[in-house]
Amino acid sequence: MDSQALAQLTHRLQAVAIATLIFAICAYVHRLKRKAQLGSLPALSTLSGEKQRQAYLTSATQMYQDGYTKFKTSVYRITQEEGVENVVIPVSLLPELRNLSDGVLSFSVAFRTLLETKYTKLNLELPAGIHAIKTDLTRSLTRLNPIISLEVDVAMRQYMPPCEDWTEVNIYKTFMFVVSQVSGRVFVGPELFYLTATVTALKQLYPWLKPFLAHRLPEVVQLRKCQQRLSEFVLPILEERMTAKAKDPNWQEPDDMLQWIITRSGGNEASGKGLIDDIASFQITLIFGAIHTTTLTATNILYTLVVTPEYIDPIREEMRNVIAENGGIVTSRALQQMEKLDSFMREVNRFYAPGITAFSRRALKGITLSNGQYIPPGVTIEVPSAAIHRDDEYFPSGDEFDGFRSYKLCASGKEADIARNQFVTTNETNLAFGYGRHTCPGRFFAANEIKMILVRLILDYDVKMPNGETERYAQVDVGVASMPDTEKTLAFKRVKV
Repeated sequence: MDSQALAQLTHRLQAVAIATLIFAICAYVHRLKRKAQLGSLPALSTLSGEKQRQAYLTSATQMYQDGYTKFKTSVYRITQEEGVENVVIPVSLLPELRNLSDGVLSFSVAFRTLLETKYTKLNLELPAGIHAIKTDLTRSLTRLNPIISLEVDVAMRQYMPPCEDWTEVNIYKTFMFVVSQVSGRVFVGPELFYLTATVTALKQLYPWLKPFLAHRLPEVVQLRKCQQRLSEFVLPILEERMTAKAKDPNWQEPDDMLQWIITRSGGNEASGKGLIDDIASFQITLIFGAIHTTTLTATNILYTLVVTPEYIDPIREEMRNVIAENGGIVTSRALQQMEKLDSFMREVNRFYAPGITAFSRRALKGITLSNGQYIPPGVTIEVPSAAIHRDDEYFPSGDEFDGFRSYKLCASGKEADIARNQFVTTNETNLAFGYGRHTCPGRFFAANEIKMILVRLILDYDVKMPNGETERYAQVDVGVASMPDTEKTLAFKRVKV
């Protein structure tokens, strides 16, 4: 290499080094600035480093409750792990925050962080899929409900044992298969374990190790295999449907989620091929956001019902009467008339929601709140929903379980009370399904599905705790996730007709 070439190379390396240094300095200054801005907010955490990370993973419920007690009406910060602080928002500020655009306060960025998409490689943003859930699925429920009810009957017969005498059943696993089958997604059955296990494993990994070890985790490997299987499953279906439509303009499109997504994505061959991986990835996200959550919610409801047996007979009687009034068919109208069941489900969701926080959003721009406090860009905000759900100010005797709490409120006959106290209703103090324009879009389908499963189960079986136990099974909490113990069993015995 001659001296001129060497000089040019040296010059380029110097330029790269200077640019890198400038970038590093800017990033460092930005972090210092954000840290200083966050420092103006009161802090809940007193631990640091690994002790704080472990405390957050194992005791987050108590942390957020302590924070709510101390900072109920103001903004504060809580440390998840070294260098990661979330800002916790009071109920009073939710109305003003819900009106901010996604360019200021982003749901999708926060959701990507929650599901560790940097390592899971999931594509969470398929507009056609979201629109299909919000519009096509919800609009089709009245037409689909009788079909879903029949599918529930078939699935329950398939997955529930005869139970002629008292028989222990892992009801979570039973619900998992029933919900998957009823949802009509053959290719999203047992695979729902993969995303949950993957996210849990990634959350427990030391942050500095994630870039080096995340892709080697068995859970991550299984998740990617699942994505590949889904892609292989979707491809021939897409090709078959597009070929059928090309040959016959009058071809009757299937009435299912996959077709709704294809149609809303353009429905041509080019778009179809490009959609295969996106649809497979979206289906995995759908497992986590809908099927898995539905299974957890149904399990929580039954775990609670079995230790509050005084509710079983009134709910069972209501089911029988309502179904008889509707010609023996579980129609949309019948489901709406099961007010005691709806109330019990809502109260269980108040006590045992799948998460202890809600309204998770990433601030993309700085936000000055009406109370004068400032949220810097790059910070994730949330509300302590579990603590709010137990607040006596919003729920008298909030620490007491009252399965007919909403039923009694609706009995007043006031339309506002009825509308505000349904299982699927969301507002500032009922946050199990989220809040604002990103409220869970599939909650109407999930509510109907859970009710149909419970109708079949409660009418056909008596249920009790096994081995003379009387206490409800404790929740399993990992960070902000709160789940029923999926390894426990309940005892069932078929009702004699």
